[in-house]
Amino acid sequence: MDPIAKSLKSTSVSAKIERRGKLITQLCTMVIVLLVIAIFAFIASKGVAIFGQDHGSVLDFFTKTTWNPDKQDAYHRPLIGALPMIVGSFAVTLLSVIVATPFALAAAIFMVEISPKSGKKFLQPVIELLVGIPSVVYGFIGLVVIVPSVQKIAGGSGFGILAGSLVLFVMILPTITSMSVDALKAVPRYYREASLALGATRWQTTYKVVLRAGAPGIMTAVIFGMSRAFGEALAVQMVIGNAILMPTNLASPATTLTSILTMNVGNTIMGTTANNALWTLALLLLLMSLIFNIIIKYLAKRGELK
Repeated sequence: MDPIAKSLKSTSVSAKIERRGKLITQLCTMVIVLLVIAIFAFIASKGVAIFGQDHGSVLDFFTKTTWNPDKQDAYHRPLIGALPMIVGSFAVTLLSVIVATPFALAAAIFMVEISPKSGKKFLQPVIELLVGIPSVVYGFIGLVVIVPSVQKIAGGSGFGILAGSLVLFVMILPTITSMSVDALKAVPRYYREASLALGATRWQTTYKVVLRAGAPGIMTAVIFGMSRAFGEALAVQMVIGNAILMPTNLASPATTLTSILTMNVGNTIMGTTANNALWTLALLLLLMSLIFNIIIKYLAKRGELK
Protein backbone atom coordinates (compact mmCIF):
# COMPACT_ATOMS: atom_id res chain seq x y z
CA MET A 1 0.00 0.00 0.00
CA ASP A 2 1.39 3.34 -1.03
CA PRO A 3 1.92 6.03 1.68
CA ILE A 4 -0.91 8.26 0.41
CA ALA A 5 -3.52 5.47 0.59
CA LYS A 6 -2.21 4.44 4.00
CA SER A 7 -2.50 8.01 5.23
CA LEU A 8 -6.05 8.34 3.88
CA LYS A 9 -7.06 5.06 5.55
CA SER A 10 -5.57 6.20 8.86
CA THR A 11 -7.44 9.52 8.59
CA SER A 12 -10.70 7.70 7.87
CA VAL A 13 -10.24 5.45 10.92
CA SER A 14 -9.45 8.46 13.10
CA ALA A 15 -12.55 10.25 11.82
CA LYS A 16 -14.73 7.23 12.65
CA ILE A 17 -13.26 7.02 16.17
CA GLU A 18 -13.82 10.75 16.64
CA ARG A 19 -17.44 10.47 15.52
CA ARG A 20 -18.03 7.56 17.89
CA GLY A 21 -16.43 9.46 20.75
CA LYS A 22 -18.54 12.52 19.99
CA LEU A 23 -21.70 10.38 19.87
CA ILE A 24 -20.87 8.75 23.21
CA THR A 25 -20.24 12.10 24.91
CA GLN A 26 -23.49 13.51 23.48
CA LEU A 27 -25.43 10.48 24.75
CA CYS A 28 -23.87 10.83 28.21
CA THR A 29 -24.73 14.52 28.25
CA MET A 30 -28.31 13.77 27.27
CA VAL A 31 -28.58 11.17 30.03
CA ILE A 32 -27.39 13.72 32.61
CA VAL A 33 -29.83 16.36 31.32
CA LEU A 34 -32.73 13.88 31.35
CA LEU A 35 -31.75 12.76 34.85
CA VAL A 36 -31.82 16.34 36.15
CA ILE A 37 -35.17 17.00 34.45
CA ALA A 38 -36.57 13.77 35.89
CA ILE A 39 -35.46 14.72 39.40
CA PHE A 40 -37.02 18.18 39.09
CA ALA A 41 -40.25 16.75 37.66
CA PHE A 42 -40.51 14.03 40.32
CA ILE A 43 -39.90 16.37 43.27
CA ALA A 44 -42.19 19.03 41.78
CA SER A 45 -45.03 16.55 41.27
CA LYS A 46 -44.69 15.34 44.87
CA GLY A 47 -44.15 18.82 46.26
CA VAL A 48 -47.36 20.34 44.88
CA ALA A 49 -49.55 17.41 45.94
CA ILE A 50 -50.16 18.98 49.34
CA PHE A 51 -51.81 21.95 47.60
CA GLY A 52 -53.87 19.79 45.27
CA GLN A 53 -55.17 16.50 46.62
CA ASP A 54 -54.70 17.53 50.27
CA HIS A 55 -56.15 21.05 49.78
CA GLY A 56 -53.28 22.81 51.49
CA SER A 57 -52.88 26.58 51.32
CA VAL A 58 -49.79 28.16 49.74
CA LEU A 59 -50.33 31.28 51.84
CA ASP A 60 -50.48 29.25 55.04
CA PHE A 61 -47.33 27.38 54.05
CA PHE A 62 -45.27 30.58 53.87
CA THR A 63 -46.94 32.63 56.60
CA LYS A 64 -48.25 30.33 59.36
CA THR A 65 -46.14 28.94 62.22
CA THR A 66 -48.00 25.73 63.10
CA TRP A 67 -46.59 22.57 61.52
CA ASN A 68 -48.78 19.50 62.04
CA PRO A 69 -49.83 18.04 58.65
CA ASP A 70 -51.81 15.22 60.30
CA LYS A 71 -54.28 17.74 61.74
CA GLN A 72 -56.58 20.22 59.99
CA ASP A 73 -57.79 23.74 60.65
CA ALA A 74 -61.40 24.97 60.68
CA TYR A 75 -61.40 25.00 56.85
CA HIS A 76 -60.30 21.34 56.68
CA ARG A 77 -56.83 22.28 55.45
CA PRO A 78 -53.69 20.62 56.84
CA LEU A 79 -51.61 22.66 59.26
CA ILE A 80 -48.47 23.18 57.17
CA GLY A 81 -47.09 26.48 58.43
CA ALA A 82 -43.42 26.25 57.42
CA LEU A 83 -42.42 29.79 58.39
CA PRO A 84 -40.33 28.71 61.45
CA MET A 85 -38.25 26.34 59.30
CA ILE A 86 -37.82 28.93 56.55
CA VAL A 87 -36.76 31.61 59.01
CA GLY A 88 -34.41 29.17 60.77
CA SER A 89 -32.76 28.10 57.49
CA PHE A 90 -32.19 31.65 56.31
CA ALA A 91 -31.06 32.81 59.76
CA VAL A 92 -28.30 30.21 60.20
CA THR A 93 -27.25 30.61 56.55
CA LEU A 94 -26.96 34.39 56.58
CA LEU A 95 -25.34 34.57 60.02
CA SER A 96 -22.75 31.91 59.16
CA VAL A 97 -21.88 33.65 55.88
CA ILE A 98 -21.61 37.05 57.57
CA VAL A 99 -19.16 35.59 60.10
CA ALA A 100 -17.22 33.44 57.64
CA THR A 101 -16.72 35.95 54.82
CA PRO A 102 -14.27 38.33 56.61
CA PHE A 103 -12.12 35.41 57.81
CA ALA A 104 -12.17 33.75 54.39
CA LEU A 105 -11.32 37.00 52.60
CA ALA A 106 -8.50 37.76 55.02
CA ALA A 107 -7.04 34.28 54.53
CA ALA A 108 -7.34 34.59 50.74
CA ILE A 109 -5.58 37.98 50.73
CA PHE A 110 -2.81 36.60 52.90
CA MET A 111 -2.34 33.56 50.66
CA VAL A 112 -2.32 35.53 47.39
CA GLU A 113 -1.08 39.05 48.12
CA ILE A 114 0.94 39.01 51.35
CA SER A 115 2.67 35.68 51.78
CA PRO A 116 1.92 33.17 49.02
CA LYS A 117 4.68 30.76 50.12
CA SER A 118 3.63 30.66 53.77
CA GLY A 119 -0.01 30.50 52.78
CA LYS A 120 0.58 27.56 50.49
CA LYS A 121 2.73 25.84 53.11
CA PHE A 122 0.53 26.31 56.19
CA LEU A 123 -2.97 27.56 55.31
CA GLN A 124 -3.61 25.37 52.27
CA PRO A 125 -3.22 22.07 54.21
CA VAL A 126 -5.48 23.41 56.97
CA ILE A 127 -8.18 24.34 54.46
CA GLU A 128 -7.95 20.94 52.78
CA LEU A 129 -8.21 19.27 56.19
CA LEU A 130 -11.36 21.23 57.06
CA VAL A 131 -12.95 20.22 53.76
CA GLY A 132 -12.33 16.53 54.42
CA ILE A 133 -13.93 16.41 57.89
CA PRO A 134 -17.37 14.69 57.82
CA SER A 135 -20.45 16.68 58.80
CA VAL A 136 -21.21 14.42 61.76
CA VAL A 137 -17.82 15.28 63.28
CA TYR A 138 -18.60 19.00 63.01
CA GLY A 139 -21.96 18.35 64.61
CA PHE A 140 -20.44 16.34 67.45
CA ILE A 141 -17.82 19.02 68.14
CA GLY A 142 -20.58 21.63 68.11
CA LEU A 143 -22.60 19.50 70.53
CA VAL A 144 -19.68 19.08 72.94
CA VAL A 145 -17.95 22.46 72.64
CA ILE A 146 -20.16 25.14 71.04
CA VAL A 147 -23.50 24.36 72.71
CA PRO A 148 -22.09 24.50 76.30
CA SER A 149 -20.20 27.69 75.43
CA VAL A 150 -23.33 29.36 74.06
CA GLN A 151 -25.23 28.22 77.15
CA LYS A 152 -22.69 29.89 79.44
CA ILE A 153 -22.53 33.12 77.43
CA ALA A 154 -26.12 33.62 76.25
CA GLY A 155 -28.06 31.42 78.66
CA GLY A 156 -30.82 29.00 77.79
CA SER A 157 -30.13 25.47 76.66
CA GLY A 158 -27.32 26.47 74.28
CA PHE A 159 -29.16 24.94 71.33
CA GLY A 160 -30.26 27.43 68.71
CA ILE A 161 -29.44 29.55 65.71
CA LEU A 162 -26.17 30.84 67.17
CA ALA A 163 -24.80 27.34 67.75
CA GLY A 164 -25.88 26.22 64.28
CA SER A 165 -24.34 29.31 62.68
CA LEU A 166 -21.00 28.77 64.41
CA VAL A 167 -20.88 25.17 63.21
CA LEU A 168 -21.74 26.22 59.67
CA PHE A 169 -19.17 29.02 59.87
CA VAL A 170 -16.38 26.46 60.22
CA MET A 171 -17.90 24.21 57.56
CA ILE A 172 -18.24 26.85 54.82
CA LEU A 173 -15.02 28.70 55.64
CA PRO A 174 -12.82 26.43 53.43
CA THR A 175 -15.26 26.74 50.50
CA ILE A 176 -15.35 30.53 50.52
CA THR A 177 -11.60 30.75 51.16
CA SER A 178 -10.52 28.45 48.31
CA MET A 179 -12.87 30.09 45.79
CA SER A 180 -11.77 33.58 46.90
CA VAL A 181 -8.15 32.54 46.41
CA ASP A 182 -8.96 31.47 42.85
CA ALA A 183 -10.77 34.78 42.24
CA LEU A 184 -7.81 36.85 43.45
CA LYS A 185 -5.31 34.76 41.49
CA ALA A 186 -7.37 35.37 38.34
CA VAL A 187 -6.78 39.14 38.57
CA PRO A 188 -4.08 39.96 35.96
CA ARG A 189 -0.68 40.81 37.37
CA TYR A 190 -0.42 43.98 35.30
CA TYR A 191 -3.31 45.44 37.31
CA ARG A 192 -1.10 45.32 40.38
CA GLU A 193 1.96 46.57 38.54
CA ALA A 194 0.08 49.53 37.05
CA SER A 195 -1.32 50.51 40.45
CA LEU A 196 2.08 50.33 42.14
CA ALA A 197 3.66 52.28 39.28
CA LEU A 198 1.17 55.10 39.86
CA GLY A 199 2.33 55.40 43.47
CA ALA A 200 -0.29 53.35 45.29
CA THR A 201 0.77 51.43 48.37
CA ARG A 202 0.53 47.67 48.57
CA TRP A 203 -2.63 47.83 50.68
CA GLN A 204 -4.23 50.43 48.40
CA THR A 205 -3.50 48.18 45.43
CA THR A 206 -5.05 45.21 47.20
CA TYR A 207 -8.10 47.09 48.46
CA LYS A 208 -8.91 49.36 45.51
CA VAL A 209 -7.67 47.29 42.57
CA VAL A 210 -7.37 43.58 43.30
CA LEU A 211 -10.48 43.20 45.45
CA ARG A 212 -12.61 45.25 43.08
CA ALA A 213 -11.40 43.34 40.04
CA GLY A 214 -12.01 40.03 41.80
CA ALA A 215 -15.36 41.09 43.30
CA PRO A 216 -17.54 38.92 40.98
CA GLY A 217 -15.49 35.84 41.85
CA ILE A 218 -15.58 36.66 45.56
CA MET A 219 -19.34 37.16 45.43
CA THR A 220 -19.63 33.82 43.67
CA ALA A 221 -17.68 32.25 46.53
CA VAL A 222 -20.01 33.83 49.08
CA ILE A 223 -23.17 32.66 47.27
CA PHE A 224 -21.66 29.18 46.89
CA GLY A 225 -21.00 29.17 50.63
CA MET A 226 -24.62 30.19 51.25
CA SER A 227 -25.80 27.33 49.05
CA ARG A 228 -23.61 24.93 50.99
CA ALA A 229 -24.90 26.22 54.33
CA PHE A 230 -28.56 26.25 53.29
CA GLY A 231 -28.50 22.58 52.34
CA GLU A 232 -26.54 21.29 55.36
CA ALA A 233 -28.60 18.90 57.47
CA LEU A 234 -26.85 16.65 59.99
CA ALA A 235 -24.43 19.07 61.65
CA VAL A 236 -27.08 21.76 62.10
CA GLN A 237 -29.66 19.25 63.27
CA MET A 238 -27.38 18.21 66.14
CA VAL A 239 -26.99 21.72 67.59
CA ILE A 240 -30.02 23.84 66.64
CA GLY A 241 -32.57 22.25 68.99
CA ASN A 242 -35.10 21.10 66.36
CA ALA A 243 -38.03 23.00 67.88
CA ILE A 244 -40.67 24.06 65.34
CA LEU A 245 -41.00 27.51 66.87
CA MET A 246 -40.37 31.02 65.61
CA PRO A 247 -36.95 31.95 67.02
CA THR A 248 -37.12 34.87 69.46
CA ASN A 249 -33.35 35.30 69.74
CA LEU A 250 -30.14 33.68 68.55
CA ALA A 251 -29.95 31.40 71.58
CA SER A 252 -33.50 30.04 71.40
CA PRO A 253 -34.06 26.55 69.93
CA ALA A 254 -35.17 26.56 66.32
CA THR A 255 -35.14 24.29 63.29
CA THR A 256 -34.42 24.28 59.57
CA LEU A 257 -35.96 22.78 56.47
CA THR A 258 -33.28 20.11 56.23
CA SER A 259 -33.60 19.17 59.91
CA ILE A 260 -37.34 18.51 59.60
CA LEU A 261 -36.77 16.46 56.46
CA THR A 262 -34.05 14.25 57.92
CA MET A 263 -35.97 13.64 61.16
CA ASN A 264 -39.40 12.88 59.68
CA VAL A 265 -39.00 11.52 56.16
CA GLY A 266 -38.45 7.97 57.44
CA ASN A 267 -41.46 8.12 59.75
CA THR A 268 -44.16 8.86 57.18
CA ILE A 269 -46.00 6.71 54.66
CA MET A 270 -45.67 7.56 50.98
CA GLY A 271 -48.72 9.38 49.67
CA THR A 272 -50.04 10.57 53.03
CA THR A 273 -50.55 14.22 53.86
CA ALA A 274 -47.56 14.26 56.20
CA ASN A 275 -45.32 12.75 53.52
CA ASN A 276 -46.59 15.19 50.87
CA ALA A 277 -45.82 18.08 53.21
CA LEU A 278 -42.22 16.91 53.52
CA TRP A 279 -41.96 16.71 49.74
CA THR A 280 -43.07 20.35 49.64
CA LEU A 281 -40.15 21.23 51.92
CA ALA A 282 -37.85 19.29 49.58
CA LEU A 283 -39.22 21.21 46.60
CA LEU A 284 -38.54 24.49 48.40
CA LEU A 285 -34.96 23.41 49.07
CA LEU A 286 -34.55 22.44 45.42
CA LEU A 287 -35.86 25.82 44.25
CA MET A 288 -33.53 27.66 46.62
CA SER A 289 -30.60 25.63 45.30
CA LEU A 290 -31.66 26.54 41.76
CA ILE A 291 -31.83 30.24 42.68
CA PHE A 292 -28.37 30.10 44.25
CA ASN A 293 -26.97 28.47 41.10
CA ILE A 294 -28.58 31.07 38.86
CA ILE A 295 -27.02 33.84 40.93
CA ILE A 296 -23.61 32.12 40.74
CA LYS A 297 -23.87 31.81 36.95
CA TYR A 298 -24.90 35.46 36.66
CA LEU A 299 -21.98 36.65 38.79
CA ALA A 300 -19.53 34.44 36.90
CA LYS A 301 -20.79 35.77 33.55
CA ARG A 302 -20.57 39.32 34.84
CA GLY A 303 -16.97 38.70 35.85
CA GLU A 304 -16.13 37.33 32.40
CA LEU A 305 -17.57 40.43 30.72
CA LYS A 306 -15.24 42.62 32.77
